Amino acid sequence: MPEIKERPISFSAPMVRAILEGRKTVTRRAVNPQPVLTEGSGISWKGHLFGCGSDDRETARNFSKHCCPFGKPGDRLWVRETWARAGNGDPGYLTYRATYPACLPPDLENIPPATDIRWKPSIHMFRRDSRILLEITDVRVERLQDISRSDIRAEGLECPAELASDDVTPNYRDWYPAAWRELWESTGGNWDANPWVWVVEFKKVTP
Repeated sequence: MPEIKERPISFSAPMVRAILEGRKTVTRRAVNPQPVLTEGSGISWKGHLFGCGSDDRETARNFSKHCCPFGKPGDRLWVRETWARAGNGDPGYLTYRATYPACLPPDLENIPPATDIRWKPSIHMFRRDSRILLEITDVRVERLQDISRSDIRAEGLECPAELASDDVTPNYRDWYPAAWRELWESTGGNWDANPWVWVVEFKKVTP
């Protein structure tokens, strides 16, 4: 039986909420370093050549299967997110920025506003404190701008209701590409470079 590996992955608060609500089932991350693809000759990456002379699509699948740093189908990702410890218990209540204060026990009193809490960056979260576990269902590589509107929705973006009609301008046809570009650039990504990205599809499982 193949070994199931677990790896950490960080998400922003809006993306964590989208995962919890079942709206986000895929994430895209830039391939680093960027691969060099030559039609009919394969993929050159980190000094290795994959699929030389083979079918380009099969080459891309093999490259994804063996090189994606997030794992392969069946592997799991535990989510890191912005968090804090609250309360006087031992070890104290764990609370999460994405759903604060709803993530706290309902019997707590004098709950401080989120702005008064000293939140810890997601990078400092330990595995034992993660509340979300994802199972990878598919991995592939593609260009950033090759994404479809349905794929943008699967990234957790929702078009405002007032734009979701063909009778208004601008409408959802314009909103989704613009929202995806804005999301990518908000993470420091270079949209104009149109980089190759890992496309990691997943489903939420019980930790």
